[in-house]
Amino acid sequence: MEPRLKGAMSPDLMTAIQHLNKSIAAGGVDRRLLSLVHLRASQINGCAPCVFATVSGARKAGETDERLHHVVAWRETPFFTDEERAALALAEAATRIQDGACGVTDEIWQAAAAHFTGEQLNAIILEVAMANFFNRINHTIREQAGRTW
Repeated sequence: MEPRLKGAMSPDLMTAIQHLNKSIAAGGVDRRLLSLVHLRASQINGCAPCVFATVSGARKAGETDERLHHVVAWRETPFFTDEERAALALAEAATRIQDGACGVTDEIWQAAAAHFTGEQLNAIILEVAMANFFNRINHTIREQAGRTW
């Protein structure tokens, strides 16, 4: 499969993405947790470039291979904290809305709200949205795995 677009993103788009990333970082959520959230959304959407880039970035941030390999099965493993599980459940529910799933239920929201402040929830939600944003772009343009941004 060949990529459909070659070349750099427009400078205005890069600036907008940088501002969104700055806003996410200001939310006070550990970068490793945000990586797990981004990874899970990208796994659900089958976005190989985002999985590749997110794993690479998470490793640089100190995440372990053991945990990264088990994000796909986070419910069945002992490797994640209750806080991380709440964020992963929120990411899954927000991502799976196209599957006809019920989306973010009150139970999922309350579990996340028990672990995170409003600012942190905003950062997690925006990270999930960014993952889904990039996943859809990558599918559309047939971006290939192997690059990091």
